[in-house]
Amino acid sequence: MMQISEALNPKNSLFNAMNRFLGAVNNMDQTVMVPSLLRDVPLDEEREMAALKSQTNNDLDDADMYSYYQLLKSIRRDMEWGVRCAGERRKQELSRMDSEGEEVEEEEEADLEKQFQFHLTGLQGVLSKLTRQADTLTKRYKQEIGI
Repeated sequence: MMQISEALNPKNSLFNAMNRFLGAVNNMDQTVMVPSLLRDVPLDEEREMAALKSQTNNDLDDADMYSYYQLLKSIRRDMEWGVRCAGERRKQELSRMDSEGEEVEEEEEADLEKQFQFHLTGLQGVLSKLTRQADTLTKRYKQEIGI
């Protein structure tokens, strides 16, 4: 059950988490005028130092700011316009439910609130991390171009 303090504190709402993420990505997108400058720039200084120490690690070569910039923009697009494959997934779920019978449906309905709380908590955590990454990427871009 929701406590009164939670009802009065909307800063933890999913809408606010989404708006913070969208705002951070929009700010990043407006700040980064030349995305190609982000190529080959590590995501953070720790990775940059690790890359200097060990040139054999291929994971560090793939994780540059440009790829993360593209990822953040893609997530924003999916949030604003919806996931493209959602219709196909729904068809698969319906066919699975038909083949397994009504027992699975009853179990899933009884557990919907727990599933919702679990996924909502996870989504808010992921959105917070993505928001921090978008802000960090924006700051690093400004450092790279000397602002």
